[in-house]
Amino acid sequence: MPSRNRLLIWAGLLAALAAVLVLGLAGASSSGRPAPALPAQRLSGPPVTLATLRGHPALITFWASWCGPCAREAPALERFARGPVGRGRIVGVDWSDGLGSARSFARRYGWTFPTLRDPDGSVGYSYGVTDLPTTFLIDSRGRLRRALYGPQTEQSLGRALAGVG
Repeated sequence: MPSRNRLLIWAGLLAALAAVLVLGLAGASSSGRPAPALPAQRLSGPPVTLATLRGHPALITFWASWCGPCAREAPALERFARGPVGRGRIVGVDWSDGLGSARSFARRYGWTFPTLRDPDGSVGYSYGVTDLPTTFLIDSRGRLRRALYGPQTEQSLGRALAGVG
């Protein structure tokens, strides 16, 4: 019987892990707390601050050049940014990365949206970044509403924006 008990324990642990992953991948609701300030250092694209985003919901996506899932997501971010829904609504933040690598990454994917740099990771930590890519939905008043974990698609980004005012 000890093997059956072990099997039940493992099954319970796997079920709990699956629940955590499903909730994380689906995006956890945030408390609606004010979004922390964006990094001041601009990597590419036009300058942007939380004040310039006010009045419209926005997506803040944390990425790094060394992140494989970020590279898979990168083309979708640019397509979204060029579309009517995404125009002016997405900001990239390079997290804990080297300047040269980050610039090369943004150039490689032809990013035209504002991209900021968080070289020591402090801004990402204030948002709650623990893994990449992570995208935060900010409402029109500058409050955090949702976190999207893992690579996103144009459709998932559009749905997230449509669900907040």
